Amino acid sequence: MILGIGTDMANIERISGTLDRFGDRFRNRVFTEIEQAKAERRKDVAGTYAKRWAAKEACSKALGTGLAMGISWKDMSVKNLRTGQPVMELTGWAAERLAKMTPKGYTATVHVSLTDDHPWAQAFVVIDAQPVDRG
Repeated sequence: MILGIGTDMANIERISGTLDRFGDRFRNRVFTEIEQAKAERRKDVAGTYAKRWAAKEACSKALGTGLAMGISWKDMSVKNLRTGQPVMELTGWAAERLAKMTPKGYTATVHVSLTDDHPWAQAFVVIDAQPVDRG
């Protein structure tokens, strides 16, 4: 069953300007060390950050809270599997919110898809729940 859906677009040029203006202050407030390491290794640093920004916004929408209800930016972290597939890891208040949304006897998964076409970056998040296998 689907528990939540969220999408967001971010302007890569706007994120680039924010990086230029606020640098590490912005990076450290919004992105985890893993996200920063990934972005800084990429040719399109600003585009990588913009996709992750959009993913955090989309995830907060899928959680039904937006960013106004206590979720920290770093409570939502985009990581990549060895295949390159992005995955969303939740901690702190975001993980607590997900646990409250998930019906008893189910386990939730946060799916994330990222794309960009300069100057836009987009993310789409779907949270689903599957019955726990009692096999």
